[in-house]
Amino acid sequence: MATSRPAPQYDLTRGPIGATLKRMTAPMIVGMFMMFTFNLVDTFFISLLGTEPLSAISFTFPVTFTIMSLAVGLGIGTSAVVAKYLGRQEHDRAREASTVTSYLAMVIAAVLATLGMIFMNPIFALLGASDALMPLIHAYMDIWLPTSVLLVAIITANAILRACGNTRTPSILMAAAGLINAALDPVFIFGLGPVPAMGIAGAAVATLISWIIGFAYLAWLLTKKLELIDLTLPSRAVFRNSGSEMLRIGIPASGANMLTPLAAGIMTALIAGYGDTAVAAFGVGSRIESIASLLILSLSMTLPPFISQNFGANRLRRVEEAYRLSIRFVLLSQLVIYGLLVATMPWIVGLFTDDEAVARVLRLYIWILPLGYGLQGIIILSNSALNALHQPMVALYLSIARFFVFYVPLAWLGSHFFGLPGFFGGAFAGNLLMAVVARVTFRRVVDEACRNCPDEPDETAAEPPRP
Repeated sequence: MATSRPAPQYDLTRGPIGATLKRMTAPMIVGMFMMFTFNLVDTFFISLLGTEPLSAISFTFPVTFTIMSLAVGLGIGTSAVVAKYLGRQEHDRAREASTVTSYLAMVIAAVLATLGMIFMNPIFALLGASDALMPLIHAYMDIWLPTSVLLVAIITANAILRACGNTRTPSILMAAAGLINAALDPVFIFGLGPVPAMGIAGAAVATLISWIIGFAYLAWLLTKKLELIDLTLPSRAVFRNSGSEMLRIGIPASGANMLTPLAAGIMTALIAGYGDTAVAAFGVGSRIESIASLLILSLSMTLPPFISQNFGANRLRRVEEAYRLSIRFVLLSQLVIYGLLVATMPWIVGLFTDDEAVARVLRLYIWILPLGYGLQGIIILSNSALNALHQPMVALYLSIARFFVFYVPLAWLGSHFFGLPGFFGGAFAGNLLMAVVARVTFRRVVDEACRNCPDEPDETAAEPPRP
């Protein structure tokens, strides 16, 4: 394997912690905002085809989310392993880990995509898709599923860049891929010039082209320019060691991600007892949450590389300080967002509905649940930090406890005794209690790791070196 020069990187083990986290997080916020915006555009164009294509796309979400959860989980494992070696200044091992995890992630994605193609009809029949929708589902998934290997490769490659402290490139790629997808959607869906109208299949083709462009750029960047991935496979021992280390973190992380839609489904089933208006308001509230939590999601992608590099360098006091600063930022920023949501509540409600019954439930939602977004941030960042500290099972146990010990059960209890206000209040209480548990758990893990820590020099005044 090539060992001609060290892997280019930002050294996250020294320099001012707050400034470093700001530099890493700001591009992610912009990139994720652009990606969310372009995804809405993608859904809009599909909706113009009619109700059946939109329904068909809705049925694909559980399958596509499963692939996405796997990819994100493998990316978490990849980032944790690569960043740990970089923190130890073991650049050759970081390059080996980048190579192994990239190839292994693509192999796993190929196996999963193959199984999905073989069992596509039974899977979607189990999800409740009618025979009339099956041709539309096939038109989309016959293109999307086999090529999802490229999506997994892109997410893994971006995780490698973030492990090196580079969040700017992944952010630009997220925005560019979304822009390309949105620009090509009307061309392939409705046809333009020599391009025939392909309907719902055209949406998959537009997505595929954006993936091909992103994959080609990342492959060149990581193999040629940065030399972070070798084209030749490493030895069997290296493959086994790096691969098992990545999977040990990535598989539990993937499982934790998959709990989110499961819990959301249960919560939707609970609120369905209050009628379609309550379900509609809860759906709108969930969309508001995804936008309001943008800062949390961005920080959850930038904090782990910082923690893993410092974990590898045995600088756990920097880990503690980064976690503390992140939690403080999340609590303050989400409190400001809550104030903005309450202040603009009449405009928000009027934007989404003119049905007074839906509006009444949505106002209740905004008054209660967004107050706990900062608490959710503590939970999410704690889980991300624990994965970065190579404690994936602890993070998985916390995710299970969050949804099935606190959040969902307390929402059910609140609903049982106090109706719809109790449902929202119980969910808030679940987030509050779980945030306390997550914070205490992180503190315990770090304290145990710090028992054998060497004394750490004070280097927070120095700027981190640039690559």
